[in-house]
Amino acid sequence: QVQLVESGGGLVQAGGSLRLSCAASGRTFGNRAMGWFRQAPGKERDFVSTINWIGGIIYYADSVKGRFTISRDNAKNTVYLQMNSLKPEDTAVYYCAGRTAYSSSTHAREYDYWGQGIQVTVSS
Repeated sequence: QVQLVESGGGLVQAGGSLRLSCAASGRTFGNRAMGWFRQAPGKERDFVSTINWIGGIIYYADSVKGRFTISRDNAKNTVYLQMNSLKPEDTAVYYCAGRTAYSSSTHAREYDYWGQGIQVTVSS
């Protein structure tokens, strides 16, 4: 069983930055692809970014490309999402997710483990 706990969310002004962290329990973290998704009020959960087990294959949603950076530290069982140049439309609950597979995925249905979510609010 893998448990994921997000941290680092909060309130920030437009143009600001936040770094989300996702700490994973379990000894097999390094074998899993990880991803970030977000869900705004009244909307579906959307893909944000994903990284494969060794960090060599990364994908971003077009809406965050060039502003967000995903990374992982397998020694610390942690995946990060650095968010720069934040916009009000980035406001959402952000979820960390993990797969049992090595390869990254942009589809929420292909993830097996989810964190509880953390609020990110960007004011204009």
